[in-house]
Amino acid sequence: MAWMLSRVLMLVLGTGVAGGLGYWLGEWMRMPQLAAALAAGTAVILMAVWDAARAHRLVTWLRGDQHEDAPRLAGLWGEMAYRVERGLRDRERRYDRERQQLEQFLQAIEASPNGVILLDGQDHIQWCNVVAGDHFSLDPQRDKLQRITNLVRYPAFVSYLQSGNFQQPLTLTNTRAKSTLQVLVRDYGVGGESRKLVLSLDVTDRERNESMRRDFVANVSHEIRTPLTVLAGFIETMASLQLTEAERKRVLHLMQQQTTRMQTLVGDLLTLAQLEGSPRPAADHWIALDPLLSRVGADAQALSNGRHELVCERQTGVELAGVETEILSAIANLVSNAVRYTPEGGRIELQWRWMPDHGGEISVIDNGPGIAREHLPRLTERFYRVDGSRSRDTGGTGLGLSIVKHVVQRHGGELRIDSEPGKGSSFRLKFPATRVRLADAPAIGEESAPAALAGGGGL
Repeated sequence: MAWMLSRVLMLVLGTGVAGGLGYWLGEWMRMPQLAAALAAGTAVILMAVWDAARAHRLVTWLRGDQHEDAPRLAGLWGEMAYRVERGLRDRERRYDRERQQLEQFLQAIEASPNGVILLDGQDHIQWCNVVAGDHFSLDPQRDKLQRITNLVRYPAFVSYLQSGNFQQPLTLTNTRAKSTLQVLVRDYGVGGESRKLVLSLDVTDRERNESMRRDFVANVSHEIRTPLTVLAGFIETMASLQLTEAERKRVLHLMQQQTTRMQTLVGDLLTLAQLEGSPRPAADHWIALDPLLSRVGADAQALSNGRHELVCERQTGVELAGVETEILSAIANLVSNAVRYTPEGGRIELQWRWMPDHGGEISVIDNGPGIAREHLPRLTERFYRVDGSRSRDTGGTGLGLSIVKHVVQRHGGELRIDSEPGKGSSFRLKFPATRVRLADAPAIGEESAPAALAGGGGL
């Protein structure tokens, strides 16, 4: 009501002043009727001019960008300017909050591992995140407002998008990138207009793991079925035929071999399951390396039976942090493989070497037939064999290198394989500095590292 009181007061004062002026002029002209008319007209004109001036200031501000404050006016126009300015400022604050929420929402979608594309009713790209751009080779900025079927030309994707049947996801295989995408489309509406949400997920690893699982089950079934078939045949033979003592001993010996083969296979499977399901070994339990190397060397000599030249390092003075049985199993697997696959008269070396980063490396090196380059990345896969028939002849289960890889990774290291046909192979177990120390030192540090580096590597 303040604006009304001020307006009434100004009206009274203005009318009084204007009326007095008009009345004085009329009296001076000796015309009382004219004096009254002039008084009223002058008051109205002055009030109209005054209101028009204030209204002009308000309209001028409204026609601008409203970044500056509204004009501070008295009366009705001042109240109106205040109300309009407050409404504009409230609207700006709401807009800023909504814009920030939208930005946060889009940032959350950008952080998602899924690709997200928003399409309008004509399948034009309204927005897409970086992941979707990588999946479909799109540029989120350059390709905006482009029809997606003009840019993504997979026939299966085009048909899927145009069919309108999105009950099941679509699987796309990108032969160039050797990746597999799973695409899902959902309809949604904004303001009565039909739009589409395209979600994409890279399932390459999932498909690879599923394929490995199927291969694993098939390989296990095959590996177990073979000795079981042999055992069943021998049992049937012994039950139905009269065998001589020599024949019976031979059959029992073969049955024992197949039983041992199955026991070894089941043991390796259980070892793998235990390695994958147990936590990483603590780095505070130290074991001496030299007794392990001695045991592995003795087993290698027994397995070789004089057929190979064996050079095993036994005096390293090193301790490793980890599980003794696991480390022993990893070294023994590498050495036994070298003995099995190196021809008679070949040379096999078991070495220890300090690394420049104060870590350590156990190497098993042979001068056997070597392995072709294309096989190296898959050697640690379960049941993968370069030559399946030869591996079975040597008694291998196809799980040894998988066990070695899991053991060294659980101890924070890695398995490196180098080989070339005709030039032999080298298998190296690399351990980090945190799991390696000299036997007479608490840990490899600045004071003990030079001595360690100077004393390692000899045969």
